[in-house]
Amino acid sequence: MKAWQLNEFGLENLKMVETPIPTPGPKEILVRVKAVSLNYRDKAIVDGIYLPEIMKAHLPFVPVADASGEVVSVGSEVTKFQKGDRVTSHMFTEWIDGKPDLNLGVSALGGPINGGLAEYMILKEDTAVKTPANMTDEEASTLPIAALTVWFSLVEYGKIKAGDTVLVQGTGGVSVYAIQIASALGAKVIATSSSNEKLERVKALGAKEVINYAETPDWEKEVLKLTNGQGVQHILEVVGGEGINRSIEALAPQGNLYVIGFLNGLEANVDLFALLAKQVKVHGINVGHRRAFDDMALAFEQLQIKPVIDTVYEFDQAIEAYKHLYKGAFGKIVIKVSK
Repeated sequence: MKAWQLNEFGLENLKMVETPIPTPGPKEILVRVKAVSLNYRDKAIVDGIYLPEIMKAHLPFVPVADASGEVVSVGSEVTKFQKGDRVTSHMFTEWIDGKPDLNLGVSALGGPINGGLAEYMILKEDTAVKTPANMTDEEASTLPIAALTVWFSLVEYGKIKAGDTVLVQGTGGVSVYAIQIASALGAKVIATSSSNEKLERVKALGAKEVINYAETPDWEKEVLKLTNGQGVQHILEVVGGEGINRSIEALAPQGNLYVIGFLNGLEANVDLFALLAKQVKVHGINVGHRRAFDDMALAFEQLQIKPVIDTVYEFDQAIEAYKHLYKGAFGKIVIKVSK
């Protein structure tokens, strides 16, 4: 089969190779990959900033955790799936439910375990998910990290309810899903971006208020104005760095701060007095477990949430897709692997 393999850190070291089609073990399934989607994690792995010691020790491997496709064969002990079923991957191959193990990273798809940027991939029966019937493979491939991260934040941890207010930063894959999911569950969404054109697009997805942070640098003060000084109940923090203090200022008392991304750095000096005064609930988010994925997939069918895809690339255009990821996108970047 054809596969893209990361041989060393750096995008120039992502190469197309020919490799044997893997054979599923007793509790595994072999999937013909139809589509994958890219996440910031994929960029961070290629750049060598995401668990670099673990990743380097396992090079070379096939990157990309998020994939959808069709089961072509099953192991001798598999009972959940059969040949012809449509399935979608779940990044953490050992996290079914409950609290995460501290060593989850060593068994994650797309690094260090071979991921979906190949014509075939192996998935464990227990952590594969049935693809929602109302989605194409391209659409379903966007669910495992971006959508589940939002769902796990707002639903599992935040217990979001109708009438809550949610602040969403930017218009990448996680942020667009946050707008869609929060709006579908009855919350009011405030979205930020430096592009007025993108802000108009997020209004169409359900955002009630928008802030151009290039025109309004003190966006946290604008959030307080828009909420009559009360602040918001939920913030999906995808930027990280020192900006986390602005998020704290924009929160309501006992509000939820979901720390998801680190676009502006892996470290931050936090105003502890503000954190304590507001009794902020800080949640470190690293995607979610498979049980929550199953719940989300069912909810997406009922709520009729359709993924927003920026661009679909062909399999041999994987490098171009990564370069697009580096520049940023509105929604998700997808690579079509096979028909």
